[in-house]
Amino acid sequence: MTRIILVRHGHVEGISPERFRGRRDVDLSELGARQARRTAQRVAGEWQPRIAYSSPLKRCMQTAGAIASASGISVVPLEDLTDVHYGDWEWLTHEEVRLRWPDLHARWFNAPHLVRFPNGESLQDLTARMSNVLRLVLERHRNEAVSVVGHSSGNRALLLQTLDQPLSAYWRLGQDPCSVSEIELLEGGATVHRLNETAHLAALS
Repeated sequence: MTRIILVRHGHVEGISPERFRGRRDVDLSELGARQARRTAQRVAGEWQPRIAYSSPLKRCMQTAGAIASASGISVVPLEDLTDVHYGDWEWLTHEEVRLRWPDLHARWFNAPHLVRFPNGESLQDLTARMSNVLRLVLERHRNEAVSVVGHSSGNRALLLQTLDQPLSAYWRLGQDPCSVSEIELLEGGATVHRLNETAHLAALS
């Protein structure tokens, strides 16, 4: 049995008002840094992972760094965990995208599996990368717990695979800043024991 402790990075600029952040390499905000430290305490206290894998973008590396420090482990960046490539939409607000690409923006929320971002990726591309992550973890960490720190998009894609759900269900899974999800991987399948838990952040604002 292999256990993945899946964490989304903490709060950053561009969450409110929401922007398509994608590959824009922003730091955690002050709130995000506090969220990361609180999440690190929870992960260390409950699971003691052997290693922390992270998207190479700073907001994830900073979150993973807090987890690594609390657990006394190392952080390994994985390119496959990088956020989805939004192409021409990157760093635009939803209102800006809605005005320029009204039909595609609407499709993103109604049928996300049928969208390819202009000059960017599709969810199918993202899912292929998340499959690489799952294979790596299974091959390297049999009977161990590992932390995986990623973005809302990649975390959703990874969870959909473990739940054997279609990409059309993308929006049915929440991934809040510094939320924790727990996945148990077996050779014959997977079980999600926790999903998008944020109770450990209740006192933060």
